[in-house]
Amino acid sequence: MGRTLVCISLTKSYVPKEPQMQVAIIAKEEPFFSAEKKFNEMIAKLSSSEMKGKEHGEVESYVKIEGFELLRRMMQSHLDIRSQEEQRAEVIDANVIKMTRVRQTERCLETLFGKVTIERLGYSKKAIISLHPLDGELNLAKDLYSHGIRRLVGQQASKESFDEVVKSITEVSGAQLAKRQVEELAQRAATDFNEFYETKSVQTQEQVAQTASLLVLQTDAKAIVMRKEDLREATRKAAQKRTQKMSKRLSPGEKANAKRMAQVASVYTIEPYPRTPQQIVNLLQPLTEVESKRPKPQEKRVWASVQQSAKEVIGQVFEEGLRRDPEKKKTWVAVVDGNKPQLESLKVFALHYGVALTIVLDLIHVIEYLWRAAYVFNDRESSAAQQWVSERLTEILLGHSSLVAGGIARSATLRGLEAQQRKAADDCVDYLLNYAPYLRYDQYLAQGLPIASGVIEGACRYLVKDRMDITGARWGLKGAESVLKLRALRAGGDFDQYWLFHLKKELQRNHKSKYADGHLPVQPVPVVHFQLVK
Repeated sequence: MGRTLVCISLTKSYVPKEPQMQVAIIAKEEPFFSAEKKFNEMIAKLSSSEMKGKEHGEVESYVKIEGFELLRRMMQSHLDIRSQEEQRAEVIDANVIKMTRVRQTERCLETLFGKVTIERLGYSKKAIISLHPLDGELNLAKDLYSHGIRRLVGQQASKESFDEVVKSITEVSGAQLAKRQVEELAQRAATDFNEFYETKSVQTQEQVAQTASLLVLQTDAKAIVMRKEDLREATRKAAQKRTQKMSKRLSPGEKANAKRMAQVASVYTIEPYPRTPQQIVNLLQPLTEVESKRPKPQEKRVWASVQQSAKEVIGQVFEEGLRRDPEKKKTWVAVVDGNKPQLESLKVFALHYGVALTIVLDLIHVIEYLWRAAYVFNDRESSAAQQWVSERLTEILLGHSSLVAGGIARSATLRGLEAQQRKAADDCVDYLLNYAPYLRYDQYLAQGLPIASGVIEGACRYLVKDRMDITGARWGLKGAESVLKLRALRAGGDFDQYWLFHLKKELQRNHKSKYADGHLPVQPVPVVHFQLVK
């Protein structure tokens, strides 16, 4: 009997166990032949006498540059395999129209390692946009850039200027981007920010019980210098009347009509920390150390928006609070700076959601008014001024703010001071009387509530000022909003979780939504053909 010869198309050698069988290997280029070739070239180069005479930095530079090309070829080879294995499928679009025309098409993809190309089948019908199932399988974006580049842009844009992002990407990858592309990618990276937090699971009662009993809400505003066309209407009209004095930058007086307020918000839980008025006064003295026993905020989330109104952001604050405490069993506390529209919004939302909200006026703002009033009656930098502030602050902390206000007014009157001379004292009196309902510090301290807005003040600095207040920067609305969102994700430690959510939304938005029933076409299972040769 003659021997049977089995012909199999392989990419790796195969040696049969049965001696009576011979295998003829059909010659075919390895899928990763190009990458293997580059790898061998690099080994030969690194082993050469030329490279042995170089400093390690030069060797390192060579490995980095050529290494990107090696990785690019590996990426390209993988995509080539995916393209070769793609088979025709039945493709029906979201309007239940069967796509009958099929042709091979090609697109580019800029990756962290450099540019690659992808060949895939395109399905179409007359006057209907083509669909590419392999694009969906790979979850390719509409534009040229890979997920790796988009993620890197999102992370870097939250930390440094767009110009610096371009330099950073060039240094740490094989990709090439321009500033405009970086701005656009940053905006797209932040697209799903609001929905990410809106769809976060409401905490169960077990989870709620494991967190601290105080739920603290804080909000404030921080100005950002904007391009004229992106200012709010009233500010833009004032800016149009302004004559710019300097051609390349804004002078100090001109900035007043060039800014738009970003609303900053914070929500966190914290354990109660009862204190006495004297402890608070002592902590405000010079060189006094903060007690180590002070509890730390838990699960702190901070964010900001220059696009949304203050009311909209405060609404989000309550929604975040309700996710953390759906049964409203915690003690809800809002620490404010006295901004009246913000106060009104807090009251409106508290009533709307049925929340028993305790509103606390930030003590630091009260102290600032006291110091300005102190200089009406005492010399600046004098020990008498410091004593004057300490005495009245102690009384306010004991819950006697109205009595303190009356005493300051009487002192100014008894001294026969002119209106301008006593203005700072009168401002302090008005402040204490107008906000008396939120100055019950004796109760707040006994309950262990926070009485200062340090968390939101810090957020205004590191979330907004440190990135948005770069010298000479004038922001567009979309660019500013996207950077604020990306910074908030990183500040809250949510960037990784958000990115997975964002990629799922991209897949749905760019691909699944375009097919019948929201599903990508199922690829037929590849069939391996064996040819028997006698």
